[in-house]
Amino acid sequence: MMAARIHASSVIEDGAELGDDVVIGPFCHVGSGVRLGSGVRLHSHAVVYGKTTVGEGSRIFPFASIGHEPQDLKYAGEETELVIGRNCVIREGVTMNPGTAGDKGRTVIGDGCVFLANAHVAHDCLIGDRVIFSNNVMLAGHCQVDDDVIIGGGAGIHQFCRIGRNAFIGGLAGVENDVIPFGIALGNRAGLGGLNVIGMKRAGIARESIHHARRLYKQLFSSDTTVVEAIDQINGEIAADPVCRSIIDFIRDSGDRALCTPRA
Repeated sequence: MMAARIHASSVIEDGAELGDDVVIGPFCHVGSGVRLGSGVRLHSHAVVYGKTTVGEGSRIFPFASIGHEPQDLKYAGEETELVIGRNCVIREGVTMNPGTAGDKGRTVIGDGCVFLANAHVAHDCLIGDRVIFSNNVMLAGHCQVDDDVIIGGGAGIHQFCRIGRNAFIGGLAGVENDVIPFGIALGNRAGLGGLNVIGMKRAGIARESIHHARRLYKQLFSSDTTVVEAIDQINGEIAADPVCRSIIDFIRDSGDRALCTPRA
């Protein structure tokens, strides 16, 4: 095991915990409540502050601001936290905020996520594994983003939105409603543009399940009934398919926002 390597120009406050083989480049600042897992690397001019945990193997690039107080006018200095998973890549200018006492008290980011330059993660968000934020993505507070979601450059996500697993959000989209698992959301304001079939194939989902999901999508959004009424009429192979079940469960577990649907 190798001890942490810290450039002489960086400031590491008393109380910070550094794992084995951590590398901290020039002009970085690590606060007293920070925990850096083994193999974490901070490139020059990165700042990690507050009660923040960074999982092993993650890399933070110049001018990222990680863990400073949330951008919420109700925040009154209470201790909340930010938890970042393993092997994440956080590129230049990214900002991530901890939670607030008014909600979860923590922001959580899963393993293997990538945040490209100038992306923002606001307070009290829950982000799954292997999520990709392209450049300048803006995620407002209290959002939930499930595993394997890809968000295109410049997209903005409204607070309290949920984005289901393997969904794809197009560049410059303005998402103000929940996006179903495997859905594609496009435009400003975003509408549902079909299923992310390419993403489903890349995820190794069987062709039969993809066919079932297509039939489900048509029944949900191409009938004269409401989505809730359409769900009640679904049975047989479609209802039993695990991919379809994840979509149905997501819709039934309604959140604070309405459901993103296709444009007329």
